[in-house]
Amino acid sequence: MNELRTTIDFLDDWKRTDYCGNLRKEDKGREVILLGWVQKRRDLGGLIFIEVRDRSGLVQVVFNPETNAESHEQAQALRSEFVVGIKGEVVLRPEGTANPKLATGEIEVAVKELKILNVSKTPPFPIEDEEKVEENTRLKYRYLDLRKPGLQKNLILRHRLAREVREYFNRLGFLEIETPMLTKSTPEGARDFLVPSRLSPGHFYALPQSPQLFKQILMVAGYDRYYQIVRCFRDEDLRSDRQPEFTQIDVEMSFVTVEDIRKTMEGLMVHLFKEVMGIELKTPFPILSYEEAMDRFGLDKPDIRFGLELRDLSTVLKGSTFKVFQESLASGGIIKAINVKGGATFSRKEIDDLTHFVYDYGAKGLISAKVSQEGWQSPVQKFITDEERRSVERTMEASEGDLLLFIAGPEKIANQSLANLRLHLGRKLGLIPENDYRFVWVLDFPLLEYDEAEKRYVAVHHPFTAPRDEDIAKLKDYPEQVKAKAYDLVLNGSEIGGGSIRNHLKEVQSLLFEKLGMDDEEARQRFGFLLEALEYGTPPHGGIAFGFDRLVMILSHSESIRDVIAFPKTQKGTCLMTDAPSKVDTKQLDELWIKLKI
Repeated sequence: MNELRTTIDFLDDWKRTDYCGNLRKEDKGREVILLGWVQKRRDLGGLIFIEVRDRSGLVQVVFNPETNAESHEQAQALRSEFVVGIKGEVVLRPEGTANPKLATGEIEVAVKELKILNVSKTPPFPIEDEEKVEENTRLKYRYLDLRKPGLQKNLILRHRLAREVREYFNRLGFLEIETPMLTKSTPEGARDFLVPSRLSPGHFYALPQSPQLFKQILMVAGYDRYYQIVRCFRDEDLRSDRQPEFTQIDVEMSFVTVEDIRKTMEGLMVHLFKEVMGIELKTPFPILSYEEAMDRFGLDKPDIRFGLELRDLSTVLKGSTFKVFQESLASGGIIKAINVKGGATFSRKEIDDLTHFVYDYGAKGLISAKVSQEGWQSPVQKFITDEERRSVERTMEASEGDLLLFIAGPEKIANQSLANLRLHLGRKLGLIPENDYRFVWVLDFPLLEYDEAEKRYVAVHHPFTAPRDEDIAKLKDYPEQVKAKAYDLVLNGSEIGGGSIRNHLKEVQSLLFEKLGMDDEEARQRFGFLLEALEYGTPPHGGIAFGFDRLVMILSHSESIRDVIAFPKTQKGTCLMTDAPSKVDTKQLDELWIKLKI
């Protein structure tokens, strides 16, 4: 193979004229120079056809011995993933040979000259989207995986979104300001990634979980409108839409209300969808209170693209003699249900499968009722009166042929089980339109919730969120009743952004720390610089952070966040390509004053 290698001196004379995927029939007759990789090779005896690929797509090139015998001879050595330079003329494909599946399918390039720039081992998997390859193999050979058109399309989309984010905020007078990557550990929620300091033995930096405190400090400093596309780090359990390092669109504004922030961020979404996706969004986006979202959808990030909404039947069925219903209500639980329109055709096995599905979310069972003119086909039929049955049907908007699915139990479990069952049935029954994008704001979250495990209150969003003005008086004695000036933006059932108006008054922030179980000393130790800054004329301010990776994942219709990040980690937080994390030598540890227990 060594004889196939050439120098790159030819690049002084050969400059790419076009990307492969951009050629069209209008380019007929042009001489072009293409640089890329061999996708496929077909030798038809006389003619040799090669598909040449770059990030824009691929084009077919043809080697004819009558055109250039030397290039035709060279082409016989070409194999998948060889790097080549092609000089040739764009010609129309012969009649009847056009490929409508390719953007370049009406033309091909008749080769005049070939340069083989590098050879390649046989790849461990085909560089094609259609090929199903084990993810660990893909991540180990990520540099090959990233050559696939699908991943290249995702990363180009990511680039375009980032560019338009900057365009939008720059136009509105925001300043892009970088914040530190090495900062103070202020653990609250997820674990910090710690970085030992060589110059301060025994001391550690933390990688930021978000720029939250720094963007608030920028508001104190008078910068008024800040944004940043920023890397963040959280040492937490991973899943398909979570990575240890991730990217946020981070925004903060001074002298604003919740409505101001909503309007500005709706404008951002309108801009991104129009410029990148070619989709016109309608504003204003609908608004749900936290309580309404939980009542109708069972969770605070509702997918509003389809129905199957939850209905509370606790009042309607409070007189039922059905034991499960009685015991649930007596213990402070609820009864909720969804109506599967036309679901009376479900088999016994299908309903059993749905029952097993809700077990995973803590439900002890699923009660079904098939609606017919004669009544219900249901185990609860004989335990409810005709009036109760009619009331249930009115509440559920049920008619003949429908299937009612009930869950009775603690409110959290009933909501969680039915919310996930709703989504499962939405996918199973094809109720969710794939190319529809539906936004909804969720407002008025509780400021705090009681953590039974830790026996203390914890922040629902984060400890810098401001209570509603009318609820500040309740914070001292009735913290569980306090609503927050917080908001989430939900897209198709995924929370893509969340934020709040912040506490700009020190006394309110200090009281909130107290309710979170921090005494004055602990609050000063963790957040002393913020508390001090609040004493120097802090303006009212608020902001939001969008999960950039998650947004790209939704817009690219990817199943995993790993498919929109160039070099992601596995679910165990490892990089299979570089073998990170890895051991370091003793000398490095000694310099950091670190001794391992392992």
